[in-house]
Amino acid sequence: MIIRPRRLRRTAAIRDMVRETSLSPKDLIFPLFVKHGRGIKDPISSMPGQYQFSVDTILEEVEDVRSLDIGAIILFGLPEKKDPEGSSALDMEGVIQRAVLAIKERMPEMVVITDVCLCEYTDHGHCGIIRDGQVDNDATLEVLAKQALTHAKAGADFVAPSDMMDGRVAAIRETLDNNWFHEVGIISYAVKYASAFFGPFREAADSAPKFGDRSGYQMDPANAREAIKEAIMDMEEGADMIMVKPAIPYLDILRRVREECLLPLAAYNVSGEYAMIKAAEERGWIDGPKAMMEALTSIKRAGADLIITYFAKDAAEILGH
Repeated sequence: MIIRPRRLRRTAAIRDMVRETSLSPKDLIFPLFVKHGRGIKDPISSMPGQYQFSVDTILEEVEDVRSLDIGAIILFGLPEKKDPEGSSALDMEGVIQRAVLAIKERMPEMVVITDVCLCEYTDHGHCGIIRDGQVDNDATLEVLAKQALTHAKAGADFVAPSDMMDGRVAAIRETLDNNWFHEVGIISYAVKYASAFFGPFREAADSAPKFGDRSGYQMDPANAREAIKEAIMDMEEGADMIMVKPAIPYLDILRRVREECLLPLAAYNVSGEYAMIKAAEERGWIDGPKAMMEALTSIKRAGADLIITYFAKDAAEILGH
């Protein structure tokens, strides 16, 4: 007797019926960049199809996202001014705070997540307060907690600390709870590697470090057991969801974290992953939409419940048909 697995691949309908991994627009979170000014929709050269928006123009984009049945966005801010302390991150009239207010007023049902980090706000481009040439972990915690509180006051549903400071989930949770924001959740970038795949994002968010790199606080790409340690620490400190970033080069890590984590698990399909597929598509080297869907499916198959991706709109268009 010949065993014939091909019987289950014979037609599209059969393949749909037995498919083990499925994607939905509801699984996707769309990142958006918001900057100071009005009437702005500036293209990001290293990320074709992505833009920097002002608070007024981002509303139309979020409405477009909502129309595709994508239920959540994550916001990154480009402030008018930067300084060594990242003080504009705490301004209730800052771009993120105003964007959250505007979006929730127009579309209260949209889940709004805010990135909590200082790299976009400091003139040196690092993710925290610099003391003696190094990022001071504990001094940074106080600022991050205050930043998260302003996002909560503006109406954010979740804050997402991406700085990789030790203890920041606990510091943010305590500050939110002490100010009666018990229902604002924390999506922790628990497992964030010092990756070369972040390059295009640093153009998009104007956040490249002016000296050194982030290897002193982001994770070593060679380490796997450490990822479990980081995830468990953030769960114990009160995170509501855990994130792995980047996604595709770290699918093994995503699977290992999935096996240890009972919380919802997100993966960030980062700018470099997006840019590579877009660049190859532009050159005619690959079928862009098929490569996109294969990449996103691999992330979901590895264990992600949610995927933060610049492909969210493109993928939702395909999934909606």
